[in-house]
Amino acid sequence: MSGERIGFIGTGVMGEPMCRNLVRKHDGPVTACDLDRRPLERLAADGALIAPSVAALAEAADVIFLSLPSGREVRAVCLGDDGLIRHLPAGCTVVDTSTAPPALARELESAFAARGIAFADAPVARTRQAAIEGTLSIMVGGDAALVERLRPLLGHIATDVTHCGPAGAGQAVKILNNMILFQNVRALAEALAIARRQGIEPATFMEAVSRSSGDSFALRNHGMKAILEERFPEGAFPVAYAMKDLDYALALAADAGIDAEGAALVRALFAEAIESGLGARYHPVIATLIDRPDPA
Repeated sequence: MSGERIGFIGTGVMGEPMCRNLVRKHDGPVTACDLDRRPLERLAADGALIAPSVAALAEAADVIFLSLPSGREVRAVCLGDDGLIRHLPAGCTVVDTSTAPPALARELESAFAARGIAFADAPVARTRQAAIEGTLSIMVGGDAALVERLRPLLGHIATDVTHCGPAGAGQAVKILNNMILFQNVRALAEALAIARRQGIEPATFMEAVSRSSGDSFALRNHGMKAILEERFPEGAFPVAYAMKDLDYALALAADAGIDAEGAALVRALFAEAIESGLGARYHPVIATLIDRPDPA
């Protein structure tokens, strides 16, 4: 897809570095659009073109990437009164890297197909640092031939691209991946709190587990880099977004007749974190609710 015009809508925590990698690596123009001017100014300094609206971006791009907070924003940008479907000509492609309900992905594929526009859901996984380094993992739902056509572009932002099945399959895999991650983070927080009360140095505990069967991506990233160092900044993947993803997972579980009890326990902790004013903090902050000082 060398030389094609790329559009990118949504330059937030993950979207900005993803768009930057496309600007730097793609052999063709990249145009960005967002309500926040600050990331757009930074991207412009790297060579991105800036569109003042979704309609203007639609005129300037052949392949449009979305990186938006939730399914609500995805629906509005795609199907709203001034959405992409009103402006894109036949032959264009929309790639949604947001995390949104699988049913919405299937709806979008059908709506766009009726106008001769291709669609793939391609939510991303791993951390913001991975987005910066271009080493994300992407789960893709859509037509197999389309996925293969998109691989060179996806390779600019990811080292792992998995075709999971038809439209919606990428979203389902990503949502369930996050469900697993959130439960792992809670398990780590619980285990570390217990270890501390046993007089074990937290760093020693994490190091020992990382060399044993308890090792995981969550331990090496969320455990060692966030929980252990008590680093829960705003501007990372916040509790509020994590809870949104977990709600998507619980909806899938309900549809499947599965009692996802472990996920429901994590959701209760997310709700407590939001009620405590921690909703904008990096989601491993739930560890602070588990490892609280003993009451006097």
